[in-house]
Amino acid sequence: MKEKVTVFGSFVVDLMGRTPHLPVPGETVKGSFFKQGAGGKGFNQGIAAHKAGGDVAMITKLGRDSLANVALEAMDDVGMPKDYLFYNDEVATGIALILVDENTSQNEIVIVPGACSTITEEDIASVEARIKESGYVLLQLEVNQDANEKVAKLAKENGVKVIINTAPYQPISDEFLNGAYLVTPNEVEAEELTGIPVRDLESADRAAKVFFDKGVQNVLITLGSRGVYINTEGKSLIVPAYKVNAVDTTGAGDAFNGGLLAALAEGKTLPEAARFANALAAISVQRIGTTPSMPTREEIDAFLAERG
Repeated sequence: MKEKVTVFGSFVVDLMGRTPHLPVPGETVKGSFFKQGAGGKGFNQGIAAHKAGGDVAMITKLGRDSLANVALEAMDDVGMPKDYLFYNDEVATGIALILVDENTSQNEIVIVPGACSTITEEDIASVEARIKESGYVLLQLEVNQDANEKVAKLAKENGVKVIINTAPYQPISDEFLNGAYLVTPNEVEAEELTGIPVRDLESADRAAKVFFDKGVQNVLITLGSRGVYINTEGKSLIVPAYKVNAVDTTGAGDAFNGGLLAALAEGKTLPEAARFANALAAISVQRIGTTPSMPTREEIDAFLAERG
């Protein structure tokens, strides 16, 4: 049976430009392509999970401005409920400035969170019922951290499994991590949070032990093209990534986390869910953009059937 899930996180409007190379400080580079679209780590993950078949509540906060319509239209396009959106009358909707190197697909991103960094205790109280009835709640670090901590505490107290995607990196308390079902840092974030450079299975095991000592139940570290490290139920392994020709890696981590959430809600084991999420991310990086690049469940199933 599929469980309800909640994604609590950011919405920003992505302003993406493609360019022959990423500028160095002081340099102006003439770009070749521009696109505006829905983004933000939370929103990207919510859309990915929804399109992958999840029963998703997306909780975020928007400004009272034209940029908020980008979120509403994106949710309408994929048939996603809009019942859990908050608004700030004074602070603008968040934005992300994204530069993508059209030759290497590498990117540089500046986030201005705006309204989604102003989520209040009253906002959270109004969605308490949905959080309590969820099987999983997925968090990132792009909204105001006091709101994240309140949601995590509420979820843990009600037996809801909390997944913390530790991006973008910022220092977080041991109390926030304690009792989390799963953390999903990339290798850079894992090193920042544990002090251990993650280079191979052995160093990943040592980093995982730090997370376990902080009270985290399961650890997953994304390793880019090398795949995903998992430590669960006393066993560690690396689930390989699928090899594809990447066009735009923006949002790949969000694609993965959204796919992981949808798969876990269906009762898949963590390694099974990681394989599913790897497939979702592999499809997404072959397309331009963030939320528009997220594949449907049919596309994911077809990819897995072909690749195994």
